[in-house]
Amino acid sequence: MQKSPPLFTPVLIAGCVIMLVSFAIRASFGVFQIPIAEEFGWLRAEFSLAIAIQNLAWGIGQPIFGAIAERIGDRKAIILGALTYAAGLVLSSFAVSPEAHQFYEILVGFGIAGTGFGVILAVVGRASSDANRSMSLAIATAAGSAGQVFGPPVAEALLGIMSWQMVFVSFAAAVLATLVFLPLMRAPEPASKAELEETMGQILTKAFRDPSYTLIFLGFFSCGYQLGFITAHFPAFVTEMCGPISPGGVLHNIGITTTSALGATAIAVIGLANIAGTLSAGWLGNRYSKKYLLAGIYAGRTLIAAAFIMTPMTPATVLLFSASMGALWLATVPLTSGLIAHLYGLRYMGTLYGIVFFSHQLGSFLGVWLGGRMYDLTGGYTMVWWIGVGVGAFSALVHLPVRETRLIPKTT
Repeated sequence: MQKSPPLFTPVLIAGCVIMLVSFAIRASFGVFQIPIAEEFGWLRAEFSLAIAIQNLAWGIGQPIFGAIAERIGDRKAIILGALTYAAGLVLSSFAVSPEAHQFYEILVGFGIAGTGFGVILAVVGRASSDANRSMSLAIATAAGSAGQVFGPPVAEALLGIMSWQMVFVSFAAAVLATLVFLPLMRAPEPASKAELEETMGQILTKAFRDPSYTLIFLGFFSCGYQLGFITAHFPAFVTEMCGPISPGGVLHNIGITTTSALGATAIAVIGLANIAGTLSAGWLGNRYSKKYLLAGIYAGRTLIAAAFIMTPMTPATVLLFSASMGALWLATVPLTSGLIAHLYGLRYMGTLYGIVFFSHQLGSFLGVWLGGRMYDLTGGYTMVWWIGVGVGAFSALVHLPVRETRLIPKTT
């Protein structure tokens, strides 16, 4: 009997470590919003714009780093991404004006692109067997969620013993430390004869002319909007909206004693729930239609967000929302990347997914920036939440007509 290929390969393990550290740092930026704004007296919109620019740069950088990886090698792209990430963090630690901070966040965004989904998932996808690919992509994505579990609480703890500037420098060192796993990032090129005969220009032309690719591009927008807004603003939102946590209460007894800690914990709970949600999405993606799973995830997010903003907020509802939304948080990523690999092949998966991810980051830019802008104008986030509900419903609908017939034949 033929032995089934292993699920946990050296490539997958190394990719998980790099993703974990990269996303732990990226997920912690919301924790710094109040300390940085208070130190310099910045408006909420000014720091929000810095994070929004970071997300937009991430989106712009994703197809660029995907193409770099496909042209000159995966490991060189990851090295370039880690160096850029670290440089952006160190330079941000010296920023004393909103404009400087916003400029340096461009480097951080490009660094995340070089150490994140587009490059890492493409390598993991190529190193995986057909039977394991959906689950491998889910495990790598879940590693990013694990980073989200640790990132905000670690940032909160470090802020208690050092300045935010030194936390940024420490994070830069952590990014560079992940490069010790780089020798493991070696992936074969499991491409069919038809894929190898096509140039990047030809496959991009096919994708751009395909209505399904356009629908996937449009649908990923709301994912970025919701994730960007919640990651950047939810800690501050919770801190300001929830009342004090009484001594002896349930939340007090599990170590959450302030609304500031509750905000960081909420982001961590989202990441923890998303580990299970992402792995479940990977398992389901091997068995059921990816487009219907994606439509269901976006519909679920829409209902959860609507219920949360229509319910009186308490620490308990914050944690319930975090767990529910977290279960659907990055579950879209292995399904979207897997759908692209299925439709258009593995050869240029990094570039094709990177272009779709740009839509995600456009949404993230809008969610982060609009959150800060509307807060300064209205003193709250209500309108931003309802826009998120609307775009979530839109994404649920646009995935329904997606065609799931493979464009690139599997013949060798």
